[in-house]
Amino acid sequence: MKGLCILGATGSIGVNTLDVVARHPDRFQVVALTGNCRTETLLKQCLKHRPAYAVMVDARAASELRRQLKAEGLTTEVLAGAEALVEVAKLPEVDYVMAAIVGAAGLLPTLAAARAGKRILLANKEALVISGPLFMDAVRASGAELLPIDSEHNAIFQCLPPGFRAGIAPPAVRRILLTASGGPFLTTPLEDLAKVTPEQAIAHPKWEMGKKISVDSATMMNKGLEVIEASLLFAVPPERIEVVIHPQSVIHSLVDYQDGSVLAQLGNPDMRIPIAYGLAWPERIDSGADALDLFEVARLDFQPPDFKRFPCLRLAFEAARAGGTAPALLNAANEVAVAAFLERKIPFTGIAGLIEHTLNAIPAAAAKDLEAVLAADTSARRFAAAQLAAFEEKR
Repeated sequence: MKGLCILGATGSIGVNTLDVVARHPDRFQVVALTGNCRTETLLKQCLKHRPAYAVMVDARAASELRRQLKAEGLTTEVLAGAEALVEVAKLPEVDYVMAAIVGAAGLLPTLAAARAGKRILLANKEALVISGPLFMDAVRASGAELLPIDSEHNAIFQCLPPGFRAGIAPPAVRRILLTASGGPFLTTPLEDLAKVTPEQAIAHPKWEMGKKISVDSATMMNKGLEVIEASLLFAVPPERIEVVIHPQSVIHSLVDYQDGSVLAQLGNPDMRIPIAYGLAWPERIDSGADALDLFEVARLDFQPPDFKRFPCLRLAFEAARAGGTAPALLNAANEVAVAAFLERKIPFTGIAGLIEHTLNAIPAAAAKDLEAVLAADTSARRFAAAQLAAFEEKR
């Protein structure tokens, strides 16, 4: 029986993780569930899975959850605040940590899990993107297991030789091929992109995801962050990572070997597949996903990405090559820009513009320690916010 902490239990990854866990009550025990402010969702999860701990970042939400759980007669201890996320991630009774908090907010608890030597199921790509080698150093120093849960990185993981360890270059790999659906605007005329609404941007054609990651998919910043993540996870330079647009989202990624073999992982677009693989690795267990019907799929299409259509992908490749604090600057500016777009403060095409302006204004530095990384994150957010304020004044 393995003890599980889910960071971000109320999001789509957290919900899917609990669905897989419920199918295997003899294998997994939910120790801690965390959320931001969705009290009703976390309450239902606590009632079903009976964790020892529940964390809500929002103090008012935590107080309300505590009251409701007490009324239900549950002994779950409710904690509040970002510091509590760190505490539950390193509990001795926790074996596995599902890192599914969206954005930079997931960095500190995920890093705490790495330092505590846990098996980390990494669905929060930003934690690795921001801290880069610092995170990988923590994994190596503690002996933690770092297993990717993003469908693309998990697919690569499944196509690598046995004995994979994060941060160690796999033998005989020539290229990593990251597939991308292309999002909802793959064929939209370029001149129409400025008129895209938040509602259109979050309507992903294949995956059900949260608003932020859906917008990232529409701009292909999500794929850009995955390029940086793949470079770190698999110790492959960005020059040997290729993005392939594959609208059917059936092939989740591929590995090209030196002998000419190309191995691919296929499956329906269902996040329970990589989640189940990470939970049970090196075994395979029932995920609840439907079997893939190749006759229904019928065809598989591929095309290269257009950097004019997807400038965020270009910016991410540039940040990956620059290294240091460049990925942290990129991620912070993107989080500010996406939030502004969702609030209708900037147009869809303004996302890439704000990110590029921020990267041009703030030089990347060496990511020598966590303080340098967090300082870069703060600087980028402040600069991007100031640019937004100036933009609104002119409107």
